[in-house]
Amino acid sequence: MISQNYKLADWWETKDNGKILCTLCPRYCTIGEGQKGFCFIRENIDGKLYSTGYGRPIGFAIDPIEKKPLNHFYPGSQILSFGTAGCNLGCKFCQNWHISKAKIDETNALYASPEDVINLAKNHNVPSIAFTYNDPTIFGEYVIDISKIAKEEKINSVMVTAGYIDKKARKDVYKYIDAANVDLKAFTEQFYHKITFSHLNDVLDTLFWLKHETDIWFEITTLLIPDENDSDDEIKKMCDWILANLGDTVPLHFTAFHPDFKMRDKSRTPEATLIRARNIALKTGLKYCYLGNIHNKEGQSTYCPNCKEKLIERNWHSITSSHMNKSKCSNCGFEIDGRF
Repeated sequence: MISQNYKLADWWETKDNGKILCTLCPRYCTIGEGQKGFCFIRENIDGKLYSTGYGRPIGFAIDPIEKKPLNHFYPGSQILSFGTAGCNLGCKFCQNWHISKAKIDETNALYASPEDVINLAKNHNVPSIAFTYNDPTIFGEYVIDISKIAKEEKINSVMVTAGYIDKKARKDVYKYIDAANVDLKAFTEQFYHKITFSHLNDVLDTLFWLKHETDIWFEITTLLIPDENDSDDEIKKMCDWILANLGDTVPLHFTAFHPDFKMRDKSRTPEATLIRARNIALKTGLKYCYLGNIHNKEGQSTYCPNCKEKLIERNWHSITSSHMNKSKCSNCGFEIDGRF
């Protein structure tokens, strides 16, 4: 039965055997009648693909933008955050598994039209909206409709994503997006295949595309998991790739893992591991590197790459002092990369 709230999906085609091929992400699910894709919210109903998560967020929150994390996109501002059920990755370490692994009919999903979301942001005087918690790639139609209106209303739209999306589909989904934080979950195909059920090169391709074919401001986050993706060699190779392919201006966030979902046998990430990773990134030549999920003021603050002046001091996600002159260092006048 087709609910009046379901949205006829984009990015699919009918195969010769009558099944539907979903072309939204590189998983390319083949979906039979009455079945759903890996993400749980794209369903074959009467030979057509529908987005059953369209207009069905499972809750809203107003966060500091640093929580996304975005430290160079209007720092200190607030952002309206929401997601839906489902995800197109299968990360064994998922920190939001109660959302990403839920089916839409198992959650207390609200109904919110794109106009409702925009009005909520306006009513709370919030300058930005974040598609987050699960991966917004899977509700791409909803993202497009919201971000299009947001652009007209001069509200920023932010994707918090794993970057696992088809090359053609991403041009549509990101058309009105202003900023993104992309999870680069590791830098080996073995990790991606074994632990996330996805592929590294598709994510690297999205990052390269964001840098070279869009004006979207983006930052990168890597959750460091003990004995899985935290070796000096892997961190150095990742930083070298970022420097060579994206440049030195993309902020990189190393965040601490805590035991969750199917990786409860792992220990928390030691603070020393994060500090070591940050030092590798800065020594490689990346200008901005941050630490998350731990309390470390130095690793959370923004420094001028030129004169090393502390420009924005953070305590967790709160800004405690700022010495910026608009987008420049107030000490030496160096232009800080980002949106300020």
